[in-house]
Amino acid sequence: MPAGQLGQKATAKRADARKNIAAIIEAATVCLARDPDVSMNEIAKTAGVGRVTLYGHFESRATLIAAVVDRAMQQTDAALEAVDLNGDPREALARLVETSWRLTDRYGALVVAGEQALPPAQVREAHRGPIARWERLLRRGRREGCFRKDMSLTWQVTLIQSTIHGAAGAVLRDEITPAQAPALIRDTVLAALTPPGSTVPKM
Repeated sequence: MPAGQLGQKATAKRADARKNIAAIIEAATVCLARDPDVSMNEIAKTAGVGRVTLYGHFESRATLIAAVVDRAMQQTDAALEAVDLNGDPREALARLVETSWRLTDRYGALVVAGEQALPPAQVREAHRGPIARWERLLRRGRREGCFRKDMSLTWQVTLIQSTIHGAAGAVLRDEITPAQAPALIRDTVLAALTPPGSTVPKM
């Protein structure tokens, strides 16, 4: 076969591989968001590829989940970075809650899948960016007297994350709707963070 044809064939093969990888990661994202224990067979079926192709690109479930989590965190960081955190810290917090909820609702049980399949250090590293963003906003709000200082910053971040995750569980149990969640999270967090004796702001 002429060299030119060999090069074209290799290029086409690489393009097919990239297409398959993208389809597998997208399918895994969708499937894991619904069910953290979804099988590799189901992911392959959703992606429209065979098991051999799937395992040819991802040698194990953990490898695939790591790739999915990595992409999800990149997209999460980009979305959160775009949130305007200037102005009143409480209003900035409301905007950050809104975006964080949309991302949480989109990725659903993917967080659970990541925690089950990945080493704890890798899970912590994946959350480092979002946590740092919350901490910066909380520090500014504490300096400006908007948020209470009589509890640790770490606990306040945990409170916010737990409230968001709690809302996700409530949606799954049909206790609230996805549309109701952002306001409920915001009001709950602001009530917890407002300094004692101060009026909880109405947003």
